[in-house]
Amino acid sequence: MRTASGSAAVVLLGAVSFACGEETQLTDLDRSGPGTVPPDTAQGIDLSGIRSLVGRIHQGSAYPGVHSLLIQRNGVLVLEEYFGTSSREELHTLQSVSKSVTSALIGIAVERGDIGSVDELVVDFFPQWREELVQDPRRAAMRLEDILTMRTGTDYHESGTDSPHAQLNRLLTGWDRFWLERPMVNDPGTFWRYDSGGVVTLSSILKERTGMHADAYADEFLFGPLGISESHWSRNAEGHPHTGGGLFLTASDMVKFGQLFLQGGRWGDQQLIPEAWVDASFLRRETFSPPRGSAGKTQAYGYLWWVLAPDPLGAGSLDIYAAAGYRAQYIFVIPEHDMVVVVTGWMEPAEQGGPIGFLYTDILPAVGS
Repeated sequence: MRTASGSAAVVLLGAVSFACGEETQLTDLDRSGPGTVPPDTAQGIDLSGIRSLVGRIHQGSAYPGVHSLLIQRNGVLVLEEYFGTSSREELHTLQSVSKSVTSALIGIAVERGDIGSVDELVVDFFPQWREELVQDPRRAAMRLEDILTMRTGTDYHESGTDSPHAQLNRLLTGWDRFWLERPMVNDPGTFWRYDSGGVVTLSSILKERTGMHADAYADEFLFGPLGISESHWSRNAEGHPHTGGGLFLTASDMVKFGQLFLQGGRWGDQQLIPEAWVDASFLRRETFSPPRGSAGKTQAYGYLWWVLAPDPLGAGSLDIYAAAGYRAQYIFVIPEHDMVVVVTGWMEPAEQGGPIGFLYTDILPAVGS
């Protein structure tokens, strides 16, 4: 496969509306609480070095722009820190972490039979425009899986103030049509290019097949069972949520989502996401040289999830997985250590890979058996 590195940025929309639920309840987490001094060791993690990292962030001498850091191991939240004016109650922008949530919704829709399979042709989800769209045989051949793996073949990109992505975000309606009409420049499935427009179009695909907008679908089949009672989505005038980057959650609810994937899609006695979909999401479907800002750790891409290098101090065989968003939004899923790490922030774009760096330099070395 040929690969083109693209920006992982998702620009906040110029015209948005939000849906707000009830106050978030955090009853599922055993936590030390923000601002407390944790013990030296918790769940096998030597917290002394991590406390040093936390202190440097608080003082502003390291990683300016980080808003929160949460670490959960063995299902226990051992560290929960907020920086600056951020707080536990804040609904924080997830930016492109939203894509990994969208992938989960597609997996649920496939399992429920709302979508037949990832091999369905994209044009078949839009019968009203199908005759026009199939005029280009490359577009006619594009499958749902090509959107999930960022190998759509379109010219969509996010570089510059007038990029296709910037243009889409300025539209009040017609996100799907705008993306579907992008020129095809490669055969689908053959060329990796970061394509948020395709992921935004998954919102319309979910509505077409389920009769529900993505936010309502998430509330019923994902957030509700996880105990996530409050979320915000950026939406256009047609009511379509921005599934490429428009979700807002609390950092502690981001931990829940990461824990769900760590547990193979199971939550309590419910299989919310098929285990096979979790495995498919984490599979290295495109391998490439690490992009700028990844601290040299990003190695591959799955179904709207990044695949990172294993812990170099551990067994060295189990990958680390990341839902990642513009300006330092991260959910790290670390199966080798039964651990989830969440970071939120608003770091400068050139520095946004910093949390990947301190995951490897400060957090992973502190993990024992």
